[in-house]
Amino acid sequence: MRNHSVVSEFILLGLSADPQIQALLFVLFLVIYLLTLMGNLMLLLVIRADSHLHTPMYFFLGQLSFLDLCHSSVTVPKLLENLLSEKKTISVEGCLAQVFFVFATGGTESCLLAVMACDRYVAISSPLLYGQMMNRQLCMGLVWGSWSLAFLDALINILVALNLDFCEAQNIHHFSCELPSLYPLSCSDVSASFTALLCSSLLHFFGNFLLIFFSYVRILSTILRISSTTGRSKAFSTCSSHLTAVIFFYASGLLRYLMPNSGSTQELIFSLQYSVVTPMLNPLIYSLKNKEVKAAVRRILRKCV
Repeated sequence: MRNHSVVSEFILLGLSADPQIQALLFVLFLVIYLLTLMGNLMLLLVIRADSHLHTPMYFFLGQLSFLDLCHSSVTVPKLLENLLSEKKTISVEGCLAQVFFVFATGGTESCLLAVMACDRYVAISSPLLYGQMMNRQLCMGLVWGSWSLAFLDALINILVALNLDFCEAQNIHHFSCELPSLYPLSCSDVSASFTALLCSSLLHFFGNFLLIFFSYVRILSTILRISSTTGRSKAFSTCSSHLTAVIFFYASGLLRYLMPNSGSTQELIFSLQYSVVTPMLNPLIYSLKNKEVKAAVRRILRKCV
């Protein structure tokens, strides 16, 4: 195997080989990316500008918006470039860098969604002590912990992946570089990298998912003990946006990594869902279904007028 010529770049086959379809896809994903940038930047500005939103819940929401900007920017610019380019290549180093940042930003978002679930539980179960328990120091620590854990996880996976050799096969049946897509191209043993990916997925993503699940079990039991219908409705409404974001992120992300790597249409759809579409939808979910955000936008607009 060592006698094979080592490849220096991969070819991202993308979503379609038809130039007309590629042009349409370019317009579609450019619009999605611009909406993602505008939506998340506006939400960040609203949270920063309005003092009524300077609470732990909106602090975490601002971090989620920043993460969505990062996560989308890791893959979408290269996707747009390849849709216009005849030579749809990416260097091996660039591909591994993209794998790292996809893993790091996706892992941080997974941790942050778990943190936000715990935040909602504290807010509903102990509303009088909420501000004291979720103080700024703790919130900052939870955010930094999320980033650190995700980057450590990504670093371990990428260091193991650096030992992979790529010889003759160059075609990646995908629009971006993801670790499972590289395994069929390797001419060396992938078992160590696959084991690291499997363990990190189980410990990191499933661990966060279980934390979210048990947080919502506790939230549900707390809400059911609330006697008034109005109180129950208000408690449910504070969780609905977060729960929607969790479903979008985990349903597509976990299905993508649990599916066998085949370059199938379903695989590409799930990847598009969590890396392109979800970052655009999150600010809409949190603004359209949130009375406080809409009220903050109205206050800011009145000041501007």
